[in-house]
Amino acid sequence: MALFRPWLDSAVITLSVVAILYAFLNFNTFKRVLVGSPMRTRELHSKHNRLFWLIALPILAADLYSSVAYGPEAGIAELTVNAHLGVDAKWLILPVTGATVLLLIILVTSYIMGVIAYPNGGGAYAISKDNFKRPIISLIAASSLLIDYVLTVAVSVTAGIQAMASAYPALVPHETILSVACILLILVVNLRGISESATIFAWPTFLFMFAMIFLIGTGFVQEFHHGFVQPVTPPFGTLPKALTSLLLLKSFSAACSSLTGIETISNAVPIFREPKTKGAIKAYIALGVITGVTLLGFSYHLYVNGINVMPNTTMESQLLSLYFGFGPIYQIIIWLTFIVLILAANSTFTGFPQLAALVAADSFLPRALMLRGDRLGYSNGMIVLAAFSTILVVVFNAQTDNLIPLYSIGVFVAFSVAQIGLVRYWLREKKGRWKTKLTINLIGSIVTMLVSVVVSVTKFTSGAWIIFIVLPILLFIALAVRRHYTQIANELRIDMSCIRPESHRVITVVLVSGVNRVVLNALSFAKSINNEVIALYIGFDDESIERIEKKWNEWECPCRLITVKSEYRSILYPLSRFIGRLQSMEDGKPDHVHVMIAQFVPKKWWHNILHNQTSLVIRAWLLRHRDVVVTTIPYHLHD
Repeated sequence: MALFRPWLDSAVITLSVVAILYAFLNFNTFKRVLVGSPMRTRELHSKHNRLFWLIALPILAADLYSSVAYGPEAGIAELTVNAHLGVDAKWLILPVTGATVLLLIILVTSYIMGVIAYPNGGGAYAISKDNFKRPIISLIAASSLLIDYVLTVAVSVTAGIQAMASAYPALVPHETILSVACILLILVVNLRGISESATIFAWPTFLFMFAMIFLIGTGFVQEFHHGFVQPVTPPFGTLPKALTSLLLLKSFSAACSSLTGIETISNAVPIFREPKTKGAIKAYIALGVITGVTLLGFSYHLYVNGINVMPNTTMESQLLSLYFGFGPIYQIIIWLTFIVLILAANSTFTGFPQLAALVAADSFLPRALMLRGDRLGYSNGMIVLAAFSTILVVVFNAQTDNLIPLYSIGVFVAFSVAQIGLVRYWLREKKGRWKTKLTINLIGSIVTMLVSVVVSVTKFTSGAWIIFIVLPILLFIALAVRRHYTQIANELRIDMSCIRPESHRVITVVLVSGVNRVVLNALSFAKSINNEVIALYIGFDDESIERIEKKWNEWECPCRLITVKSEYRSILYPLSRFIGRLQSMEDGKPDHVHVMIAQFVPKKWWHNILHNQTSLVIRAWLLRHRDVVVTTIPYHLHD
């Protein structure tokens, strides 16, 4: 095998280069194969792209529900491993998880109020934008969520790979490259459109939910036969001497990573079938119930069986091996955990692009994020999300433990802004049992603000300080983008009552490389639209210049020819100097210089490899010149 390794590496590199060249030179065909055929805009509002709530549930809930596989472990790890409290602290997984589920109930109830108030999508950005006059508040909510979405992809994917690595230790050295490959795979599936991702992603999430309920049920059966208190069960109620309130809060804040993704349903209300509001509420209730039951049951069995936090082996893997050994059931549930943790990022690939498009529509982000791709999704936003999450995975070496401290801060800041915004909404609208709804959101705002402070303080020294640097940078960028768009709009605005189009004097410069059909095609077009035409030839030696002048005379000088010698074999600088001379003429100075570039187009895509692409470089170079217009005149080859 080692003998053939160099040949294998060379073959992989060669095939990769060929694939890249094919994608670059024949982009449309490559795109069709990868993404699929384009869809009509009117299909956006068709039933085909609207989801029944039961199908939308696993797609939008995968982020929240899948985190049960690592949320309780993250919480207890803060006490038993990071704080070195040992066995006496194991029982604290129960109250910490209980507090997490209580917070889950508060958040789900609060966001149902948000769905009722904003049936067209009531995410934190939409709510804060509607209820606060200053855009900085809505930008804080949006930026916090965008950061958290990126972290969600990174954490979910790396957690999935680590789940597999705990079952197959040979994968441990390759966790980073496998994580990046999974992100790219999810990106491609989402670029193909929401309906296809729904079909692919719904059933694995349902099966994982069933598997977790089956695991919890198996645990209760085992405990019914062997006792609910076993020899390995840690003592309940013993408080370690080194336990402090800060450590307990750190454990709670780590466990709160189980709650990210709650807002996804609120953001994505428009993808539900009619009645959208009822569908979203049903999805929220079902999600809250099954997530709460799973968190409590899973944590309880971890406690009863005295499962420890171990490197390279998840607590879930240990519990599964205890109940089922390493047989088929263990393998099925581990694979389902892996798949769902990978697919958890899919809900983020729905939420991030939609939120980015909303912010871009208000001119706080590049407007390219508003554009829908061929499959009607916000493909640019998906690509941006994949790029940033890939960078995170690589920088943090695909280690979930390193990413967790950055996690959930942004989302709880957004939760707080949304809940305060809803309080202001009910105080303003005062309709439909508004006092009850106001009370729910008031409680939600107080709780989420407290949790935001707790999470920020307890995770700050563990790496969360990075978020407090990135968030202001994002706000600065958003405001700078808005200022840029405003300045452009002001500069481009005209007074239509007194300003009319005017004619200008234009000199057309046709770049020629010789006397041939390509040049004939360009000169014919130039003389059809303008009488002042100059042919410009840039040669690298005297022989080539003499040759073109001779042929030009034989061709009876169809227009004025100017030749320029470039001793440094550059076309760009002599062309720039010539344009500068035209624009600085004392007599007959043109208002615009029109540069025409003749270019032939090969019949077959691979023929492009055989020819230089000078015209592309010239067009890019001339963009920096004021009052210069560039036109490409194509000549399509027959062979």
